[in-house]
Amino acid sequence: MQAGHNKAATSVNFLVFACNYCQKELKEKAVIKPTYFLTGDFELRTLHVCLFMVGSMFHCRQQWKPMHASTNKPVLLAALLLALAPALSQAADAALTPAPSAQLSSPVAKLPSLASTAKAGGDDGYKETDVWGRIRTGFAIPDLNNELVAKHITWYTSRPDYIARTSARASLYLFHVVTELEKRGMPTELALLPFIESAFNPNALSSANAAGMWQFVPGTGRDLNLKQTAFKDDRRGIIASTDAALTYLQSLYDMFGDWQLALAAYNWGQGSVQKAIARNQAAGKPTDFESLADQMPAETRNYVPKLQAVKNIIANPAQFGVTLPLIDNTPYFTAVDKTGDIDLNIAAQLAEMSVDEFKALNPQFKRPVITGGEQTKILLPTENAAKFHLNLAQWGHALSTWTTTKITSARERIETLASRFHTTPEVIRQANNIPQKTVLVAGSTILVPKISTSVNADITSEVADNATVAFVADRGGKHSNYKQAKGHHVDDDDAPVKLVKAHVPRNAAKRKKHNDDD
Repeated sequence: MQAGHNKAATSVNFLVFACNYCQKELKEKAVIKPTYFLTGDFELRTLHVCLFMVGSMFHCRQQWKPMHASTNKPVLLAALLLALAPALSQAADAALTPAPSAQLSSPVAKLPSLASTAKAGGDDGYKETDVWGRIRTGFAIPDLNNELVAKHITWYTSRPDYIARTSARASLYLFHVVTELEKRGMPTELALLPFIESAFNPNALSSANAAGMWQFVPGTGRDLNLKQTAFKDDRRGIIASTDAALTYLQSLYDMFGDWQLALAAYNWGQGSVQKAIARNQAAGKPTDFESLADQMPAETRNYVPKLQAVKNIIANPAQFGVTLPLIDNTPYFTAVDKTGDIDLNIAAQLAEMSVDEFKALNPQFKRPVITGGEQTKILLPTENAAKFHLNLAQWGHALSTWTTTKITSARERIETLASRFHTTPEVIRQANNIPQKTVLVAGSTILVPKISTSVNADITSEVADNATVAFVADRGGKHSNYKQAKGHHVDDDDAPVKLVKAHVPRNAAKRKKHNDDD
């Protein structure tokens, strides 16, 4: 076969001619895979194929003559035009079709697309450059269009500073959340849920003791295997809490078969939604979200409309006068192994990051030392991970300066402990979040600095998992179990709806008070 004809056969891999000889040669000689053309927009992709085909045919016209001397040229031309007609028509339609309005008012169906096909197949030939665009392509939850949605759109769009701060925090985590949603085949607007829950603040702690970016109360967190100890709270961990939240949301969808009801159950509790459905069924009424809304508390009734409002804004920010920061569609962080205890500030130093930057990716660690071996990972920006490993290899000092001690005598004073471990009372109080004017209760396990007589060993997992800190008022007072309470509210106090999470009695929130962490 002549070289020119090889090129022509390769170029027209997708087109069928009336000529039997060409069909045979295309099958035998074509080498370009179909995925070669799965790049760019459809119009451009179609134009690429058409021009390449015509150019190749022109280039090898002389080689085609001997083989097709008996072929009727008008018939061949007609066959060519017939083959091209559907592609050209679809390209023209795509080019002339106006862009849809961003004000979403009807259900969004999740249709198969080249984007989703490429992602599902792991083909990085197609790739959104911005995470916001990637989120838009996966919208799949039916839309609401009511007064509450309009109310919350107005609230958000009138607070561009709030959107800017929340989006800046989200830029660290969104790529990971969207990736996990796509792996599970879940609607990508669920990546916007922390916008509602916590303003993407992993240190948020509500008055109902719901913690983290996804706002889990302690009981639900334990149900989802989120460890909560004196040293660590996985409800705040980026990877652990995201995995738990998506698992929980999927289980609620499997239960109700409706994403809006699943979201209501995430906020209100699945039992509450089930009871509301039963009441409507008994009354012969519909059981969709809006039909059940009258039975819901205010925070749940507003919950899905708030998500819809954010979804509408993200779908077309320009329509609402909003400017979203560019969030690159690339991983922001990577997980790094560690082999033993390491002080939090030393880990940040080795990674060449500030402590605040380090804590933003590792908010689950509640103490100045990160315990645990290889099973405990830390998250670092991709560019800082290499620096961490390099600096760690050259580090010639102890990685951890802390150990633990157990209080054995009743009401042992902090001042006595400080003297014994060659430090100050303030250092011990700060490391263990012990309030002023309190004394420790016997049985408490606290962090203290390592001294020359200390055992130079890591804190065991048994100690880290079971340590408790309890204290009482110095002048006699009510016993209080230690609780960490950093970030006790969502970013803005004037948020339109305050959430009360499931599994917590409504009057319990009024009885809970929390102090800020260090």
